Amino acid sequence: MALRGPAGSGPGSRELLDEAVAAAGGREAPAVVVAGPALEDDEEDDGRGRGLLRWDGFSAWLHCVCVVGFDLELGQAVEVIYPQHSKLTDKEKTNICYLSFPDSNSGCLGDTQFCFRFRQSSGRRVSLHCLLDQFDKDLPVYLKKDPAYFYGYVYFRQVRDKTLKRGYFQKSLVLISKLPYIHFFHTVLKQIAPEYFEKNEPYLEAACNDVDRWPAPVPGKTLHLPIMGVVMKVRIPTCHDKPGTTQITQLTQQANTHISVILPTVHEVDLFRCFCPVFLHSQMLWELVLLGEPLVVMAPSPSESSETVLALVNCISPLKYFCDFRPYFTIHDSEFREYTTRTQAPPSVILGVTNPFFAKTLQHWPHIIRIGDLKPAGEIPKQVKVKKLKNLKTLDSKPGVYTSYKPYLSRDEEIIKQLQKGVQQKRPSEAQSVILRRYFLELTQSFIIPLERYVASLMPLQKTISPWKSPPQLRQFLPEEFMRTLEKTGPQLTSRIKGDWIGLYRHFLKSPNFDGWFKTRRKEMTQKLEALHLEALCEEDLLLWIQKHTEVETVDLVLKLKNKLLQADREHLPVKPDTMEKLRTHIDAIILALPEDLQSILLKTGMT
Repeated sequence: MALRGPAGSGPGSRELLDEAVAAAGGREAPAVVVAGPALEDDEEDDGRGRGLLRWDGFSAWLHCVCVVGFDLELGQAVEVIYPQHSKLTDKEKTNICYLSFPDSNSGCLGDTQFCFRFRQSSGRRVSLHCLLDQFDKDLPVYLKKDPAYFYGYVYFRQVRDKTLKRGYFQKSLVLISKLPYIHFFHTVLKQIAPEYFEKNEPYLEAACNDVDRWPAPVPGKTLHLPIMGVVMKVRIPTCHDKPGTTQITQLTQQANTHISVILPTVHEVDLFRCFCPVFLHSQMLWELVLLGEPLVVMAPSPSESSETVLALVNCISPLKYFCDFRPYFTIHDSEFREYTTRTQAPPSVILGVTNPFFAKTLQHWPHIIRIGDLKPAGEIPKQVKVKKLKNLKTLDSKPGVYTSYKPYLSRDEEIIKQLQKGVQQKRPSEAQSVILRRYFLELTQSFIIPLERYVASLMPLQKTISPWKSPPQLRQFLPEEFMRTLEKTGPQLTSRIKGDWIGLYRHFLKSPNFDGWFKTRRKEMTQKLEALHLEALCEEDLLLWIQKHTEVETVDLVLKLKNKLLQADREHLPVKPDTMEKLRTHIDAIILALPEDLQSILLKTGMT
């Protein structure tokens, strides 16, 4: 039933997906869907030999597409899951049902878009998502997939319909994905959802077939993604991009008539629009997010709650927010009890809520942001004040930041003046967002550079790496030793902001964000040591070595070298391609120098 759209492109990206599947599965795959140049009407291509199963291309981007409707007897119900073979547990379906509809008090008439995030059921079988780690490794840390969570991207329609018993048509089209590409998937929904509500399942099936022909989501490549007659041009960032820049190439002078939509970002939200009601306190909110403090956003609709939560998580970029966050959270969520219990301190999580019930349930939380309706671009809402928590009684309370938190850093008046001037001059929201994003980026970098510098000093010297010994260990992170480095090489070198930076660092070192950041850096440096150890081995004359050692020691060396190769491949060690080739050549040469009976055994053991 596939309707063929224009061909996907992005040189080599589909082939990389083929390789990922082949490498992970270790098998030849049967016939697949079309990728590459569009076929002429009289051409037949069943995709043989491409190595991709049908729907593997789809699975690289989406887990499934759901349609959630309202049943008078059952309430919200999943009406359609596509592709039909997609697996969702009952718990996951229940979460999707409740999270795909605004709370009844939101009064969202017309079309509404928002995003949610929910925990994946444990024990789920490995899927293609896990086979695409080779793409994941090239992403910035804040865009890497979290194996424990799904994102839901929602297009909800509620319109009056007298023919229905309830008087309203209520339905959501929901994209379920592991990828945190908020702006991209909202754009996809804008393209397909309105027409889907008119044409129903055949249209949805055709759209999913288009997605299945997309090239793989390879970071750093410019991708052309056709969907129902529209072609989107996107580029997924890489970990090598300079933070704060967009690399998408604009249209060249040669008319590229088949490209309909160019997305300068796949993941960013309109930062200024979200921070607009609270920009006087944006630096304090940056501190709260950095420190992983429990935070609730109370908003009038899921659209406002999800955008604001995502903007908060985004404000510490390029640092990853390692705590949990829920852009839209309801009383029906399977983690509701866990997150609202008063028997223990609130967890490190940012919740976006719209139900007035939460004003009472979450009264004990230390930091609550209450926002009104987000204004359209060009309008400025009244700035909210910081208020004491005891003044928050209901969701109808006045907008404000309810907290007793005292910021470590003095407020930067320069950025406030700059943004206020922009409002007076009616500067576009996009331009204001660029200013605010650059400010947050510089603040985060000023904070993290001293930590990066200290952690780099924990790396052993290269001369201590011996091919015949295990790679040396990293030195231990000592908080007090790090604190002593701040006097000469602290954030004062790059930031004009005054305040208790030392206190902020001490607090940060106890936070989940530091724990996640340091584990990531330690893993990267350990892998670098393993890669350097491999390179040291390759520079040795191993044939000379085996002449001085017994057959048993030689066999042991071959097995260890093979394990090193497997480890380098499995853990994506940062090893030069020629190093791997040299090592394979060394292994082959050593095996050929052994007796024939050992040769046959060793050639069967693993892969050289």
